Amino acid sequence: MVRTLALLLMLAACSDRREVLNELPNSTLADAPRAEVSESRMDTPAARPVTIGEDGPRLDACGGLGQVSRSGAGGLPLLAAPFADAKVIAQLPEGQRAYICTRSLDQKWLGVVVQPTPAQEGEPAGDCGVSSPVDRKQPYDGPCVSGWLASPYMRLIGG
Repeated sequence: MVRTLALLLMLAACSDRREVLNELPNSTLADAPRAEVSESRMDTPAARPVTIGEDGPRLDACGGLGQVSRSGAGGLPLLAAPFADAKVIAQLPEGQRAYICTRSLDQKWLGVVVQPTPAQEGEPAGDCGVSSPVDRKQPYDGPCVSGWLASPYMRLIGG
């Protein structure tokens, strides 16, 4: 009986009816009226930039090179964020190469920088600025298109 009473008192002392989201100082959902916050916390995913330099300042900004495989006739969608319903930036054809820079936490998505195709056969592809080291981890803001691809459709060919 005494143990049960002690357990109930501890649980009552630890309970706090405040919402966790309201306690997070940088949360965009803090102090938002409950009606404006969906259960999934986002109705439409916003763009999430691809991060480069995750391997440190001694290695290339993007550690791998991949090639689109099994994309189908319409191509593989390059998305603005690592979510299936994110905005489509481009459709990548079978065989398109891309630098692999990061992964989503669940490993389902790859953050990539798309290697431009040469204007003519035999010319080198354009430089995206990710095949050399960067000082720190940062969002990619270079000249090439970047976004997120479903990882099962990217075959590693280098890195």
